[in-house]
Amino acid sequence: MTWFRLQNNYIAVFYATYQLPTTLHHRELDILYEDNHLLVVNKPTGIATMGLPNGEETLLTVAKEYVRERYAKPGNVYLGVVSRLDVPVSGVVVFARTSKAAARLNDQFRDHTVEKTYHAMVEGIILPKEALLVNHLCEDERHRKMWVTTCPTAESKEARLRYTCVKCVGNRSLLEVTLETGRKHQIRLQLAHKGHPILGDRKYGAKTPFPQGIALHAMRLVIAHPVTKKRLLFEAPLPLCWRKEFEV
Repeated sequence: MTWFRLQNNYIAVFYATYQLPTTLHHRELDILYEDNHLLVVNKPTGIATMGLPNGEETLLTVAKEYVRERYAKPGNVYLGVVSRLDVPVSGVVVFARTSKAAARLNDQFRDHTVEKTYHAMVEGIILPKEALLVNHLCEDERHRKMWVTTCPTAESKEARLRYTCVKCVGNRSLLEVTLETGRKHQIRLQLAHKGHPILGDRKYGAKTPFPQGIALHAMRLVIAHPVTKKRLLFEAPLPLCWRKEFEV
């Protein structure tokens, strides 16, 4: 179920959501918004956004099958990936339905005019309750992970995020995180480097398990429509396992 409301000069998109299995059928996609230029979906944990060998299921292949059936498209279906999430992360993902829309949306991400907000549940009681984190990240391709360098190098990239502690549940902190840059594994690494890894994220040192994937959810995304230029706001409620596990 989807409905729209004008909110502070934005078009806000609200919807009912549900838990999806790791293996998706295109008719089970949680569609947040669609028109001739955009397809916005709520990604479940456990599925790659894109990039797997031919024949292996990704969110992109499932979304293409949805478009093929929904609009009776013959042959190859074009979808441009303009936002992506790691396999164990859930939340809002945007696809462009035309190459022109993809180019315009990619410009927004490159120019940092897109607003990206996440919820993260981390180990420990984080202090201070609000902060800006700035680190320089390098990639370890052999082990497929990122690491923080103390001094900037030619290979490192600056990563910036702001977090606010929403509440504490036991010895865990629920954070609202706003990205100022979009580096690989940025939220996961920067919070772990501060001493507060995301629940379930063993790659970056977490000891506490999490029921589905890791406790990182892309809750809000604000973009300008690639054609009309109207600001669109998409929000994804926390998955059911979060609410059951942490009463949030």
